[in-house]
Amino acid sequence: MNFRIADTFTASLAKLNPQEQKIIKTTAFDLQMNPAHPGLQFHRLDRVKDPNFWSVRVNNDIRIIIHKTDANFLLCYVDHHEPAYAWAEKRKIEVHPKTGAAQIIEIRERVKEILLPAFIEEQVVRDKPLLFKDVSDEMLLNYGVPEEWLEDVHQVNEDTLLDLADHLPDEAAEALLEIATGGTPATLSFSSPGSGNPFDHPDAKRRFRLMTNKDELERALESPWEKWTIFLHPDQRELVQKNFSGPARVSGSAGTGKTVVALHRAVHLARLNSEFRILLTTFSQPLANALQGKLKLLISNMPRLGERLEVADMETIGRRLYRAQGRKLDLAPISQIKTFIEDSAKSVPDHTFSRRFLFSEWQDVVDAWQLQTWEAYRDVRRLGRKTRLPEQQRQKLWEIFSKVRLLLQEHQLTTTSEMFNTVAGKIQEQGRPPFDCIVVDEAQDVSVAQLQLLAAMGANRENGLFFAGDLGQRIFQQPFSWKALGVNILGRSRTLRINYRTSHQIRKQADLLLDPEIADVDGNQEKRSDTISVFNGPLPQIIEYADQEEETHAVAAWISQCSQKEIIPSEIGVFVRSQNEISRAVAAVNSAGLPYTILDEKIQMKSGHLSVSTMHLAKGLEFKAVVVMACDEDVIPSLQRIEAVGDDADLDEVYNTERHLLYVACTRARDHLLVTGIDPVSEFVDDLVT
Repeated sequence: MNFRIADTFTASLAKLNPQEQKIIKTTAFDLQMNPAHPGLQFHRLDRVKDPNFWSVRVNNDIRIIIHKTDANFLLCYVDHHEPAYAWAEKRKIEVHPKTGAAQIIEIRERVKEILLPAFIEEQVVRDKPLLFKDVSDEMLLNYGVPEEWLEDVHQVNEDTLLDLADHLPDEAAEALLEIATGGTPATLSFSSPGSGNPFDHPDAKRRFRLMTNKDELERALESPWEKWTIFLHPDQRELVQKNFSGPARVSGSAGTGKTVVALHRAVHLARLNSEFRILLTTFSQPLANALQGKLKLLISNMPRLGERLEVADMETIGRRLYRAQGRKLDLAPISQIKTFIEDSAKSVPDHTFSRRFLFSEWQDVVDAWQLQTWEAYRDVRRLGRKTRLPEQQRQKLWEIFSKVRLLLQEHQLTTTSEMFNTVAGKIQEQGRPPFDCIVVDEAQDVSVAQLQLLAAMGANRENGLFFAGDLGQRIFQQPFSWKALGVNILGRSRTLRINYRTSHQIRKQADLLLDPEIADVDGNQEKRSDTISVFNGPLPQIIEYADQEEETHAVAAWISQCSQKEIIPSEIGVFVRSQNEISRAVAAVNSAGLPYTILDEKIQMKSGHLSVSTMHLAKGLEFKAVVVMACDEDVIPSLQRIEAVGDDADLDEVYNTERHLLYVACTRARDHLLVTGIDPVSEFVDDLVT
């Protein structure tokens, strides 16, 4: 007998509290060891359509719903007694007549009982066009729609689609979402019903995982995220497996699975050729650590792949390759560079440049592009720097920066950009890159020097470079031309459009912060207007308070309400713009009486603790409930950044990245979002409610 676990079981398990989960997992392990365990109480359900549904008693109140046949033992659902039985009464497991795949089918009720989701305000829904009126029943069956739901699908409009999708098997829901957003989904693979085990159909494997040992079951129960690392949407699978003749990029808004694609791409390339060495990288160490953890889940049954798959942040790779060339590396601390700039500026008379402008000009132009001469600085195209500088001003600036270079040489210090530049030059000279294929996550925040190294290692090889990122989440780097560094993704750029992580309501609200289309310096566009989420949730709350005391009490009450909804502290995040506002977040959490951890550059989230963090550290995190606090007028956009602008034209870039920052923070929320500020609130908050 095959022991399997359905995604509906792991999803229902995740909604229960930790104490309940612990005893449920113990029962699940007992069932796996012996599906006829004599110490467990089985009860055949009598008010169900499917005679193979049974319940297993966990304790006085909790029941596991199983589906038992001679060939398969399937964990389907778990909950308290009444909700568990109610779930089984509305479900059956059948083999789809067209595809031959096993499906959990919700028993159809009257249309009026399932349409009109809660987020739709009063409106004349009947005036909205029907999305699938002209799609034939045959085609809908090809997409995996159960026969008894065909009539309902034909009656769906844009307002009722998401609610109906909640009642359909995943492959059918995703196909309908694909059609609704202008795409053409691939038809599913077919096998004649009765020709084999319907649970072994490729599409059924997305919902029902075969558990061959206790370790596999333990990972599945501990890591709900594993569902998305293992099962790919057809659009994602195509990108993972496609051969690209040059650098390629996958983009998409927050929650569309870019990181999942990057992980699978790295594994696919490693499996493609047993001699390949693969690098999976990103711009920061915390994000690289997160990738490492997720990769372990993905290749847990393929440990040998890990020997050829390296995961590290770009700076770690740069340091290692620099030292491998026999060079001594003493990286100049940022504080030291600022001191050199300040001292050099004092020795050059008759200039009015601020310290902040001088540092940003050094960091984003002179050092980033490794400009060594006056002529190079004079002629450089200052992409990403909108401030216009006449030649006379540039001459003054070069006097300062040339002195900075001399000070670095005298102290035998190297900048990180110089390190990357040196390594890239040596690799180009030798023609022997250390990796065969490189996959880069969060590529929108890769620096000029980092991209230069990546280009040297893989820009001219088939499948050499693969990027995953979102221009709408660029918060660390000035925009610059990838093409100028030899990385041309024209014709090899794709956008993911289905959001798995963030509810429709939160995604729709957060998208108000960004333009519907965002273009990079090279003209590659990312369209966001056709993105759609696969699940509903409550409307985000965006509230302005009179003072900090009122905000503190309100946020504390909201967090407490989340706890009452069985959201545990580790599933709650509180974000603020900078360290200056951390105390406001801490005051609210203390008032709610929950344990918390303030995250640093190493992240270090603690089990059972709520997370408090700046928005910049929100990258790569996900919570069921998120509070974005202290969105005051003088907090975001950062007043300090605005005052540092050397020219009004540069304000656009400050405002863009500040918007992106708030977008990143809001989209860490899966189900619940609260955004707060003190009167007068940030103009971005006004944009969120328009």
